Amino acid sequence: MDFTKTTEQDSNYNHLEKMTVNQLLTNINNEDKTVPMAVEKAIPQIEALVKVIVEKLKNGGRLFYIGAGTSGRLGIVDASECPPTFGVSHNLVIGLIAGGDTAIRKAVEFAEDSKDQAWKDLKEYEVSKKDVVVGIAASGTTPYVIGGLEKCNEEGIATGCITCNYKSPLSLTAQFPIEVIVGPEFVTGSSRMKAGTAQKLVLNMITTTTMIQLGHVKGNKMVDMQLSNNKLVDRGTKMIMSELNIQQEEAQHLLNKHKSVRLAIQNYKHGN
Repeated sequence: MDFTKTTEQDSNYNHLEKMTVNQLLTNINNEDKTVPMAVEKAIPQIEALVKVIVEKLKNGGRLFYIGAGTSGRLGIVDASECPPTFGVSHNLVIGLIAGGDTAIRKAVEFAEDSKDQAWKDLKEYEVSKKDVVVGIAASGTTPYVIGGLEKCNEEGIATGCITCNYKSPLSLTAQFPIEVIVGPEFVTGSSRMKAGTAQKLVLNMITTTTMIQLGHVKGNKMVDMQLSNNKLVDRGTKMIMSELNIQQEEAQHLLNKHKSVRLAIQNYKHGN
């Protein structure tokens, strides 16, 4: 089936090698400015997928991302940032990339071309109907991702996708597709640019909204964040000072005692 493959269209610019550094930077920036508007148009699709994710996670399920290359790496970045930011288990949001962990740093040749491998990777985590699997592919044609979602559909597992082409094979496979049509890249076909930015923005929206819905944010604060460095300990202390209207020394004592902003606030309010 034919579809509009905007990520492969010729750049709106030519003779890039003749541009000055300032011209290059300005023109790249001008292209980047169009990405949030493309994301905005996809909000109804994002909302539909997030509602499914929230429901699944509230009932003990997990969120999986599968992708190859830049798309796979972006999924892994988003998944890896959920535990420190929201205090959730490393097994709640899981990113898988074609070619395995080696592919996070170095391209693994032809890894994305297997339609069977994603399902094998998912089975290592005992994926089930309780979970939701989101495929990420700028082109919407990556066999690794499409094959994984096809098998998930067969097994009754909820599926979504993030792609930058309209009615791509991936979009037509996912039950809850997200299509962010960013148009041609500054460098023709370099989907690590606008498409990658769009995918990152959508991933931010998905997990942040989901974690807020799951109760991991209070007011506008990350009350369940992991206190893994001095900056975060200081931030946690200030959260407690602000919430309880107490001095720094007492806030630090509470945080040292309870090892959690949420628990420090709760216990203080209960007289502990």
